[in-house]
Amino acid sequence: MARGDQIYVMRPLMNMDGVYEHHGIDCGDGTVIHYYKGGEIATVARTSFETFARGSIVRVKPRPVSFVPDVAIERAESRLGEQQYNLLTNNCEHFASWCKTGNPTSQQLDDYGVGLGTVNPLDSRRMVNTASDSGNPVEAMELFAKAFDSAAAARGQLQTKIKQAQSEMESWNRVAQEALRRNREDLARGALARKVRIKKDLEQWEEQLRQLNLMQETLAQNSLKLQQRMAFNGAN
Repeated sequence: MARGDQIYVMRPLMNMDGVYEHHGIDCGDGTVIHYYKGGEIATVARTSFETFARGSIVRVKPRPVSFVPDVAIERAESRLGEQQYNLLTNNCEHFASWCKTGNPTSQQLDDYGVGLGTVNPLDSRRMVNTASDSGNPVEAMELFAKAFDSAAAARGQLQTKIKQAQSEMESWNRVAQEALRRNREDLARGALARKVRIKKDLEQWEEQLRQLNLMQETLAQNSLKLQQRMAFNGAN
């Protein structure tokens, strides 16, 4: 293992050894940055290598494409003190993967079949159309409510993706500049290629968000019209 590596150890659960992986970023100086639970709340902290390992074998998570060590460690340091641990959305593997590759994934959750899927903005649009065409006002209001929830979830996911993409573009640009400084044109080209791919994704997500905003405006207008119609019919 080397400085900037994503490392992990097997941790026990319910008195069973080697049940799950605990991940962190090796700082190369005898310390590791990881989600550490030294008290009641898990916190991103820099601890000794021994504290991270707890006597277990430390392994390296293979990452064919990743940030250079300085960037991976800098990303880890930027979140020191964070206390937003969530098993399904922001666990130790999500954190370490984000630091190393920019993609906050948890392979072990996917392997267990409990990884979170994404909300498709098109699902919200279908709900809007169905609600608008419904002849039953009560059913329509229920569909509008579901569409609001779906749209809100989709909007949150898109905003997160856009923010992450903007950060990744900046990071890969810095990687390219550092590679050129070290006369590694091959690494610089690879980093710039990653930046271009992320830019394409960013443009797509920004367009999806724009469409979602327009759809939410339509949803709000149609929902208001339906409420007014129901109130009028109730008064008569």
